[in-house]
Amino acid sequence: MEREKRAENLLLAAWATALIATLGSLYFSEVLGFIPCDLCWFQRIFMYPQVIILGIAIVRKDAAAARYSFTLSLIGGGISLYHYGLQKIPLLQEYSISCGRIPCTGQYINWLGFITIPFLALTAFLIIMGLSLSILKQQRKGKQG
Repeated sequence: MEREKRAENLLLAAWATALIATLGSLYFSEVLGFIPCDLCWFQRIFMYPQVIILGIAIVRKDAAAARYSFTLSLIGGGISLYHYGLQKIPLLQEYSISCGRIPCTGQYINWLGFITIPFLALTAFLIIMGLSLSILKQQRKGKQG
């Protein structure tokens, strides 16, 4: 019973992370008027559905949904890491491909000299991955014990 409650709490934390990331990206684009580049859109594709998937998982008490959130976060996090590299590594900037109307090397925000929008997305993806892994490990332990 305690293991199930812990899994529910971890699912809730993952859902809250996805929700905050989604609302944050919408705030940047819809309120502040920052136009997302192509890589930003791909990151959104892997973050936004997690709000729904994890929300349903919480309601249904389905910890197995952690597989999906982990996979989506792994792919989205890879895109975020690449995008962040384009912003911060001069060599990658030199050879970066065209990224649509808005350059992927642009930085709408640069808090403390390193926190950019892709960095924030990467952080959210990593948090969700960690929470999802914890849920999956608990499920394995529950099956063994």
